[in-house]
Amino acid sequence: MSPPVITLTTDFGRASPYVAVMKGVILSVNPAARVLDLTHEIRPQNVRHASYFLGTAVPYFPPGTIHVCVVDPGVGSERAALYADTPEQRLVGPDNGVFTEVFRKLGRRAAGALTVPRFWRTPHPSDTFHGRDIFAPVAAHLSLGTGHLEIAPVNITPVELPTRSAVTFGKKWNGEVLFVDDFGNLITNVPACKLKALPLRVTLGGSALGAVRWVRTYSEAAPGELVCLFSSDGYFELAEVNGDAARRLSAHPGDAVELEQP
Repeated sequence: MSPPVITLTTDFGRASPYVAVMKGVILSVNPAARVLDLTHEIRPQNVRHASYFLGTAVPYFPPGTIHVCVVDPGVGSERAALYADTPEQRLVGPDNGVFTEVFRKLGRRAAGALTVPRFWRTPHPSDTFHGRDIFAPVAAHLSLGTGHLEIAPVNITPVELPTRSAVTFGKKWNGEVLFVDDFGNLITNVPACKLKALPLRVTLGGSALGAVRWVRTYSEAAPGELVCLFSSDGYFELAEVNGDAARRLSAHPGDAVELEQP
């Protein structure tokens, strides 16, 4: 049977050698490992971006996949090195909230601190590169069949990022911007399946946007027009056709969103 896939998600960018180093460490432990890059373009040190990215991507992978994330502004501090799993996926990375959206979508089964040096690259890991010295070799050992209780014997409760839950009262929905993609589209946490009617009014960050046209696809509106639609993941989205809604509205992840329905 083929070994499980090991995915890599980092904020290292394309030009640095750090990703190559991690792959070399993995292959040194398990030469048959199947390593897949998800992205190395997470915004630098942006744990919230990593959480959204992984929460969207991880559910589509085969059971048993090992997902390594290195977005780690607290590397070298007292933050724990984490192993966790959902009913079907396995997660390795810093315990700083990067797996928050994965847990919320898929649930969490086990979680433990990576405290056993014999599964690390060295018993004296670098203060600045746990991706190389801890996370990559641990993932490789997992791919060889090592049990998670051997690798992470100390149970912990993982850190989760605070969020403004999407809630409804009367004819209004309150939520927040979860993510701004590279097109400047604003993806919120308000689920399309729970909206009983299309909103009449939209408020972003406390400012009313006035009438915003509802569309099914971007092509239904003119270039430069601000529109509302449902994202491919089934959430309320604000977009500027052929433009950048985030720049136009000075919007950021975490901004409050209010929808008023008829």
